[in-house]
Amino acid sequence: MKRIGRVTATLTLLLVGTVLHAQDRGRRRGDEQTPKPAAVPAKEQQQRVAQEQQRASTYKTKLVQQVHVVQKQAATLSHARPTQARTQQEYAAQLQQQQRRLPGQRDFTKDPYVSAPVKYRYVVDGAVRQTNDYGAQVLRQAVNNGYEQGYRAGQADRADHWKSSYQTSPAYKDANYGFEGNYVAQADYNYYFRQGFRRGYQDGYAARFQYGTNSNGTASILGSVLTGILGLKSIG
Repeated sequence: MKRIGRVTATLTLLLVGTVLHAQDRGRRRGDEQTPKPAAVPAKEQQQRVAQEQQRASTYKTKLVQQVHVVQKQAATLSHARPTQARTQQEYAAQLQQQQRRLPGQRDFTKDPYVSAPVKYRYVVDGAVRQTNDYGAQVLRQAVNNGYEQGYRAGQADRADHWKSSYQTSPAYKDANYGFEGNYVAQADYNYYFRQGFRRGYQDGYAARFQYGTNSNGTASILGSVLTGILGLKSIG
């Protein structure tokens, strides 16, 4: 009887070991099948560094020009639009602050954007773009910044009893508020800023929150609307 018990115990241990080994192989096989983000090749990282350096330098020069343009446009607003004139003067002042905050020289070789794998695809005016998490966050900021500034501009025109016209707003034409010249093309930032601005203006002018919400006095676009505007598609 004792011998039979020992044999049974041995067989049980062998069976358990076989099952555990099979489960472990299954887990490892599953891990192997799980796609991992592709590493960014060194050559592409070097290209990104050069691109970011060029973007930052170009945008720094561009922003100086844009500040003057916005100031000039704001000054042309008629006396019949005092609220809008004040709103646009404040926008110009914000651009000046933004200009002063731009860093001098940045070491992009240490910027995490450079080595972050591409994760999203999006379309601007029919052209397909690709970006990673850092670029996607800049695009989200563009839409939300646009909505906030658009809401203020819409409120101002309503207060001045002026006709609805978001396209004539200096802030809409400029569309650079909040941009730092990195991670995405300036034209892409401008495009998404204006998408948010138009909706913000419509809400501000109508004194409603169809596309956004009010949090502690700050207008923000709704997450569902933001997602629909961006149209980011995961690259799987």
